[in-house]
This record gives sequence, structure tokens and C-alpha cells, in this order.
Amino acid sequence: MPRDRDSTVRCPSYTETQNFTHGLKFFHMGLSDDPELQPLLFGLFLSMYLVTMLGNLLIILAVSSDPHLYTPMYFFLSNLSFADIGFISTTIPKMMVDIQTQSRVISYVGCLTQTSIVTLFGCLDSLLLTVMAYDRFVAICHPLHYSVIMNPRICGLLVLVSFFASLLYSYLHSLMVSQLTFFMDVEIPHFFCDPSQLFNLACSETSTNNILIYFMGALLGGVPFTGILFSYAQIVSTTLRVSSTSGKYKAFSTCGSHLSVVCLFYGTALGVYLSSAVSHSPRKGAVASVMYTVVSPMLNPFIYSLRNRDIKSAVQKLLRRTA
Repeated sequence: MPRDRDSTVRCPSYTETQNFTHGLKFFHMGLSDDPELQPLLFGLFLSMYLVTMLGNLLIILAVSSDPHLYTPMYFFLSNLSFADIGFISTTIPKMMVDIQTQSRVISYVGCLTQTSIVTLFGCLDSLLLTVMAYDRFVAICHPLHYSVIMNPRICGLLVLVSFFASLLYSYLHSLMVSQLTFFMDVEIPHFFCDPSQLFNLACSETSTNNILIYFMGALLGGVPFTGILFSYAQIVSTTLRVSSTSGKYKAFSTCGSHLSVVCLFYGTALGVYLSSAVSHSPRKGAVASVMYTVVSPMLNPFIYSLRNRDIKSAVQKLLRRTA
């Protein structure tokens, strides 16, 4: 049976860890141990996964196939959909396999890979939302210079910088996790290899790693969120100075979808943090994390398509051509 951190068994040395790293196994405890709930969970998450994949793929195909959508806003939106596909595809398929096979085992390398990819796409989501907020800021506050500032080269550079910053953050995260020492078998009270849970379950000293994780999290989470708040503060200030009601409505309507997605992403992430801090129950934290790992990527395409006539028109044209 897997041992917890309070076990009296000594933590293996670095040399011993090197010898059994390839045999180290992790066990996902999932969302529930009730056998009667497993078919329901499988069907629910399979449906949510298929809806998420379909919605985000339609956004990407619609943007790429319609010349009217060759603008910075929709370019960033298609990249956000790609990040959402990568984010949800890292966790949900493995969880469905665990439910179907009743195994819940993941190897050390598999767990480390899953941690890296989750961190990569989670960070990329945050940075792309910041870039999209900057795009709206330039469009509303500096409309005469929009085509000059947000030219295709700058847009591509912003996406590349976001990707490589996320890749660096993911690499540093994985490097710290790879330095941790575990017992031979580890039970993770989650449906994927959550980095924070791995730090809690390690039997080696993690105080320095925790400080670095919080620092990097504040840097790559707090700074983008602050940038979004600053952009919208400037947008609101500029919009309130517009004299016509129709002009105000048009300005706010162009930001409505993005603001909804920002609130959904950061609101659910903050809710997971607060729920885990209050309840002190890892299993409840795993249930709460479904909101930002599954629900948020699933709802993003609907938020943009339902509130955006251009996207709806492009999707309808795409479906007609396909039919």
C-alpha cells in the first residue's frame, strides 16, 4: 500500500532514489471512490471533453477559414482555443482511462510530463488573456494607431513570447518536481498530477521549492492579472468620456466576451485556492479544480460565439461548407 508523509519509514537518499525512480508509481485518487458514481463520472467528463474539443476546434477552423477574421483579436482567440485544447487534453483522457480500467496508476515519467504540460498550458492561458486585454486597450484607447501598433509581426511576437515564457515556467516547475524525493508509491488526492499536491506529498524538504513556486506563481499569475486590470481601467476611463450612448455600447460590447472569460478563468482559479485553504480537504480541492481545468475551457467557445456575430457567421459558413 502507498505510504503517507507521516510514515516512520525513512526518506530514501538521493542515490537510492536514482535506483528506483523508474519503478516509482503514483496513484490518482480521483473525484470519488464510490463505484456507483464511476459510470456517471465517465459519461459526464466524456461529454464535457467532446463539447470542449468541438467548440474550440470550430473556433480555430472558423478563424482560419474566414478572411474577415484575419484580425489580431481573432488571431489571439484561436491561440487561446489551442491552449484550452491542450489544457483539457492533458488531464481528462487520463482520468477517463483510470475510471474505465479501474487502475489509476501513472508512472513517475508520466506524472512529471502531465505536470509540465498542465503548467505550460495553464500559464499560456493566463498570458494570452493578458495579450487580448492589451489588444482591446489599444483598439479602444488608441484607435488611430491600432493598425500600426497591432501589426501582424507584433501579434506573432506577443504569442511567441507568451509561449516561451510559459515553456520556461513549465521547465522550472518540472525541474523542481524532479528534485523531490518520494516513497515507492504515492497516493495523489486528485484526478491529475497537481504540482502543489506533489510538493505536499514529497518526503524531502520543500520549503525552498514552495517559496520559488509562490514567487513564480505571483510573477506569472499576478503580473498578467494586474496588466488586465490596468487595461480595463484605461478602457473604462476612455469609454466614459465618449459622448454618444451607441459609442459606449459598442466599446463595451467588444470587451464583453473577453471580460467574461477573464472572470471565469481567474474566478474559478481563485475559488479553488480559497476552497482548499478553508476546507483543508484535498478531495474537495480536486472537485473545485474541475471548474478551471474543465468547465472554463468548455465555456470559452460558447462565450465568444454567442456574443460575437462575426464568429457565429464564420461558424455557420464553415458548417455549410462541410455539409
